[in-house]
Amino acid sequence: MKFVIQRVKEASVSVENNIIGKIDHGFMVLLGISNTDTEEIADKMVNKLVNLRIFEDENEKTNLSLKDVNGGLLIISQFTLYADCRKGNRPSFINAGKPDEANRLYEYVISKCREEIPVVAHGEFGAHMEVSLINHGPFTIVLDSAEIIK
Repeated sequence: MKFVIQRVKEASVSVENNIIGKIDHGFMVLLGISNTDTEEIADKMVNKLVNLRIFEDENEKTNLSLKDVNGGLLIISQFTLYADCRKGNRPSFINAGKPDEANRLYEYVISKCREEIPVVAHGEFGAHMEVSLINHGPFTIVLDSAEIIK
């Protein structure tokens, strides 16, 4: 499982020119699910996400979490995070999760985030989406379960 986390001032996602998810300050998260991911992995990744301290405190140190600043989450499914570009110029997506299981885990991640964070918006799995955001910093973090969970 991979999360590309961007600290944002605001973010939204649209499908067919209709905004379906929007947050003010918080994290916009691109979520990639592999064919080996499980709920156990998702639980560990969500715990890391909601407790990640990348908001500045009164001393301008990144000591505050999403919960501390009452931030929101915008979660967007992104199978292309599992693109394999080692051969040729056309990526392979063989390591991306199969759609039914990936969608189930995507919905699971959203539900687990809602247990911790009051404002959780999301995109539409498998849809063509347009994402808008104002990255605050810029500040972008990549969490990869292969590196975090041993």
